[in-house]
This record gives sequence, structure tokens and C-alpha cells, in this order.
Amino acid sequence: MVTEKVISVTDLTKRFGSFTAVDHISFDVAKGEIFGFLGANGAGKTTAMRMLCGLSIPTAGDGTVAGFDIISQAESIKRNIGYMSQKFSLYSSLTVEENINLFSTIYGMTSLQIMDASERLFNELGMDAMRRSYVKDIPVGWQQKLAFAVATIHRPKVVFLDEPTGGVDPVTRRKFWELIYKASSEGMTVFVTTHYLDEAEYCNRISIMVDGKISALDSPSALKEKYHVETIDEVFRIVAKNAKRGD
Repeated sequence: MVTEKVISVTDLTKRFGSFTAVDHISFDVAKGEIFGFLGANGAGKTTAMRMLCGLSIPTAGDGTVAGFDIISQAESIKRNIGYMSQKFSLYSSLTVEENINLFSTIYGMTSLQIMDASERLFNELGMDAMRRSYVKDIPVGWQQKLAFAVATIHRPKVVFLDEPTGGVDPVTRRKFWELIYKASSEGMTVFVTTHYLDEAEYCNRISIMVDGKISALDSPSALKEKYHVETIDEVFRIVAKNAKRGD
């Protein structure tokens, strides 16, 4: 059976002057896969994600995301992916309904599509009573559910999650991962970065970037077996122990 590749990059490289932030990385991500993209600060993962999201043009290498070329079709990539980050996901001074309408418009949905999608989300999330509540006034757990919902409201092939659970409690994090599982089960590809290495255990596969290169890439169980350890945290410490960049 041929597996559809939603993300595919070969020798992806990004240089800033004499500094190579991303150094010839290659990998594929399949439809419906939960792919963890790990690395210490400074390892190059944020730069790599920016290229995948069409926000930065590679210095060398090539690839596709959601069927679009990362060099020549960057604008199409932006319109056909979902994106959520810890730092900026929702407008806190707008209501729940206003956030849904705003992001739906940004993703190019029509008025009828927005109306249908809004009602679907309110029903699925159980947030109808919060429709006119300001985002800043609803609990963090609900904010997370809403942020993920608006990032995927246009049903993209792939959603990029950049440290989406930073700063929230373990229970809220676990509930957020239930949303990820549901999206994956429906065929959406999830590309996620996280500093919580226990979350990497939930991924189908993970990669670990060290000094701009991918130093490890496999399923969590295969990596733990390879390095003869019991946790991904231990794998990470072994793989990244000689890193020159990062924390």
C-alpha cells in the first residue's frame, strides 16, 4: 500500500551569512501521522518549521507540504495548512465567535462555509454558551480547544503545532492531546514541536535536531530500544549530549 506523503523534504538548508541554521535535513511525513519535531533551543527546529509553513525560503534543498512546493508555492502552503503556537493563537479581546469568524476569513472560507463550520464547532466543542464570551474570560483549557479548532476549521491536510501546550497544567495538556488523536484519526497530519519530552511518547514518530541536523528519527519505541533506555527524555539526553548550540 502506497502511503500519501503530506510533507516531504530533501536536503533542506537555511543559512544566515556564514551560519547554517538548518543543515541538509531530509524526511517525509505521512497522511494522518503525528510527527514530533524535537530539539533544544538553537537546534534549528523553528527555522525549519518556518520554511515548511512558507514563511522562509530555503537556501538549498527542496520539498513539498500539502502538495505545494516550498519554494515556488509558499503562498499556497500558507492557505492550505493550519498553524497554532503557544505564543499567539487567539485574540483575547475578541469573543469566541469573533475569533472563529476572523480565522475562517483568513483561511479564505466563504460566508456559508463559515456559518456551517461555526455551528459544527460550537456543537463539537460544547461551547455554544460561550459564543459571546471574550476569550480572555474563558478557562485556559477551553482556550486551547478553541485555538486548535480555529487552526483546523478549514480542514487542512496538515496542522503545525509550535509548542502548543507550553505553560499549561498536565491535565489540560492530556486533554489537548485527545484533540490531536481525533484529528489524526480523521486523516489530518499533525506536525508538533514540544519541550515536554513525555509528549513525544504520544507521537507516531519523532525526530531530534542537534546543531541544525536531524540526529535521530524513528518511532518512540524504536528509539528507546536503540539506545537501551526507558524514556524519550533519556534518548534526547544521549542524542543531544554533544550539542554545541542550544541550552
